[in-house]
Amino acid sequence: MKFTMTEKKISVTEEIKEYAEKKVGKIDRFFRGEAEAFITYSSERGRYIVEITIENNGMFYRVSEATGDMRASIDSAVALLERQIRKNKTRLEKRLREGAFDKEIETDYLPEPEETDFNIVRNKRFPIKPMTPEEAILQMNLLEHEFFAFKDQSSSNAFAVVYRRKNGGYGIIVDEN
Repeated sequence: MKFTMTEKKISVTEEIKEYAEKKVGKIDRFFRGEAEAFITYSSERGRYIVEITIENNGMFYRVSEATGDMRASIDSAVALLERQIRKNKTRLEKRLREGAFDKEIETDYLPEPEETDFNIVRNKRFPIKPMTPEEAILQMNLLEHEFFAFKDQSSSNAFAVVYRRKNGGYGIIVDEN
C-alpha cells in the first residue's frame, strides 16, 4: 500500500505516522491490486482528527474520526474503515465487474468562463466514469457524499447524478440528450 500523509495545523511525530501506516496497512488484505492511502492529521478544539481515504481500482473508501488522542483517532478510523469495507464487500463483488473503471473521461464539453459576482473557492476535477446507478449509489455511500456524478451505462453513458433524498431513499437526475 502506498501512503500519502498530510498535516493540517498540527505536527505529527514519526512514531504516530509509523503507527498509522501499520494500522492502515492491515486493510490492504481486502484489495486485489495496489491501493493508495491518503491520511490527513489535524487538530480542532483539543480534538485530534484523522481522515483516511483509500483508493483502489477506481473505488474510494473514506472515514474521518475525532477523539482526544491521536492513536485513538487512528484506531477508531481504521475500525470504521474496516467495518465499511466488510459491510459493502459482497455488494462490491456482486456489482462491480473487472475493468468497470478503466475507461477514460471524454472532454467534449468544457463551459466558457463567465463573469459573475459568485466567488468560487474551490475547483475540483475528476473523471466521470461509466457505471450503473446502483454502483454510483454504492460509491456515494462509501464516500459519505450527498450526491455523485457518473455516466449511466443503462442510458447509453448519459451524464447522471444520484443523490440522497431528505425524506429517505435516493433520486437520480439523467441528461436527456
